Amino acid sequence: MESKWRKAKGALGLCVFVPRTSDDSPRSLEAAGRFSDVSSPSSVSRNSDFRPLMPTTPIPSSSGLRRSKYGSGSLKRTCAICLATMTPGHGLAIFTAECSHSFHFQCIASNVKHGSQTCPVCRAKWKEVPFQVPSSDLNEKARINPLDWPQDDAWMTVLRRLPPPRPDSHRHIASSPLQAPEPSLFNDDDLLDIQPQLAERISSSSDDLDKNSNRTMELKTYPEVSAVSRLTSLDSFNVLIHLKAPVASSGQSIGRGQADMPATSLTSRAPVDLVTVLDVSGSMAGTKLALLKRAMGFVIQNLGPSDRLSVIAFSSTARRLFPLRLMTDAGRQQALQAVNSLISNGGTNIAAGLRKAAKVMEDRREKSPVGSIILLSDGQDTYTASAPIGSQSRPDYQSLLPSSVGNAGYKIPVHAFGFGTDHDAASMHSISETSGGTFSFIEAEGVIQDAFAQCIGGLLSVVVQELLVEMECVHPALHLCSVKSGSYPSHVINDARTGYIDVGDLYADEERDFLLSVNVPAVGESSDMTSLVKVRCVYKDPVTKERLTLVGDEVRIQRPQIAGQSVVSIEVDRQQNRLQAADAMAGARAAAEHGDLTGAVSILEGCRRALAETASARAGDRLCVALDAELREMRERMASRRVYETSGRAYVLSGLSSHSWQRATTRGDSTESTSLVQAYQTPTMVDMVTKSHSMLFGRPTPEPLIRRSRSIQVRPQPR
Repeated sequence: MESKWRKAKGALGLCVFVPRTSDDSPRSLEAAGRFSDVSSPSSVSRNSDFRPLMPTTPIPSSSGLRRSKYGSGSLKRTCAICLATMTPGHGLAIFTAECSHSFHFQCIASNVKHGSQTCPVCRAKWKEVPFQVPSSDLNEKARINPLDWPQDDAWMTVLRRLPPPRPDSHRHIASSPLQAPEPSLFNDDDLLDIQPQLAERISSSSDDLDKNSNRTMELKTYPEVSAVSRLTSLDSFNVLIHLKAPVASSGQSIGRGQADMPATSLTSRAPVDLVTVLDVSGSMAGTKLALLKRAMGFVIQNLGPSDRLSVIAFSSTARRLFPLRLMTDAGRQQALQAVNSLISNGGTNIAAGLRKAAKVMEDRREKSPVGSIILLSDGQDTYTASAPIGSQSRPDYQSLLPSSVGNAGYKIPVHAFGFGTDHDAASMHSISETSGGTFSFIEAEGVIQDAFAQCIGGLLSVVVQELLVEMECVHPALHLCSVKSGSYPSHVINDARTGYIDVGDLYADEERDFLLSVNVPAVGESSDMTSLVKVRCVYKDPVTKERLTLVGDEVRIQRPQIAGQSVVSIEVDRQQNRLQAADAMAGARAAAEHGDLTGAVSILEGCRRALAETASARAGDRLCVALDAELREMRERMASRRVYETSGRAYVLSGLSSHSWQRATTRGDSTESTSLVQAYQTPTMVDMVTKSHSMLFGRPTPEPLIRRSRSIQVRPQPR
């Protein structure tokens, strides 16, 4: 005789796998109440005994991803949404879809609630989706539960057949009826002080930092030469300012999962507010979207419980899928569900995505010490569609970016990632340059997770904020001729006697080099030394909020009667080479944009020849070798108009972004030729990229990359 449970599931029309037992007692019914597997009725055949047979043939995957080397068995043991283990009989329902992929019912029901109607693994479209409704909302309880079989007091779990698609459903991200409307004000961010004993943790962290002598920045200055004759006057004499940020503290949770993170380390670094703006246009369908979801999963898993994340998706329009949430266990699971609900359709309106991100940043009730936006797109920006054909003007992205943070007026950087060979590299570079962020070129699809890993490896290690470098001439006859600071704003005031550079944030172990140019006057017979300039740095510790000042030694040069042969400082020569190479890249790009690829190649080759004659190149300096390799790679990507349009422009712009901000960017397909240009990569970036390697398709962890000092000499490569 059939049990009450089997009659109940028959009345509901659900196919629920319940192992047959010899005892259909009330105790066994209660145990069966938390069922272990749920399938769509349309995907399973039933015999007269209502016993489930083998599922129908699964729909082939449309993502193009290769099967994991661990086989399908590992996929069945792990929920693709929350990444937790699925074990029947542990009180968690397991949903098996028509395509044969299984998930925790709680996870997939929440995924559907966010608007997804396809399998997160193979992208197969489902005819029926799981969803949850409160039992109090079921008016016809007697019909739903006619036999009074055991149920959860809070929720009823059912299947819902999807309505036929609307004709215009492909036009908007928010077309799904299962998505809730967005609020008019994005002030629903998680509060920063909800963690227990947060004040005690901050106090303990501050005490630990006070005992750490490495939390102070390093400031060094180098004159171009050590001696200039007394009777000689120079109109342009270079002085190098070298800065190095403090190292990451020993308790810093860089690249560590939450599970092994001690409570005392949660505040040993500056918490981050991160908004990801993701392109889900039609061109992202298949493998691209699958890889983007995997990369976002890596980001989510490596954010700490003090960090907050918001997810925005854009195509023809934009929608906030996930508000600014703390990445606790619950927040992390919700973020993973929101990301896995992404579907691709429509056009590419980057402007709409940026406006939404700016609104999230501006409407938030509280602000974490570090704020940043990650923007990824693989297509041309439709925001520029109305521009005249052939026009070189770019849209005013400044008006789309979030307003400045705090009283110091520092911007929220947008780190832009151009994905593939058809993205709008000029617009993406303009956005990052305007906001103070970097532009990366992801040429190979499989590099996207490494690119994100390198970026968050830096964002999760900010140790210096609101850095201001001040310069002042000491000798009364001196004045500042120029300040070469790349994209960092610089100002010269007081009759060119003083100046300063706005640097902003620095990651742990990050270095910055700035070249000043001053005049050197002739002096009298009694002067053996001439003081040129003095430099100091003012910055804020993002953890302790303390304002710190670092004063460097005065830059002095000897003034002998007759100076011997001048030996140029290798440090100054190295930075002159970097600036010369950056100028050549900018000139070559300008020539290429005007159709003169021959002239562009000539500029690059001329720079290579000039660098080869410098002192640092003859000494085999690593940075000079890397610059030569980069210039050679750019020359090859300007071989034809087609090559330049598909990859050359993005590669050059990514290189310019890296050199102007002196910060690591992803370039091309990360081959050996491009990996040489990682002089700006910090140890925390290297650690995070190494961790990404260990998670990609189950590959073993490679040997950690060793970041060499810029002063180490290596053998130059043949040109």
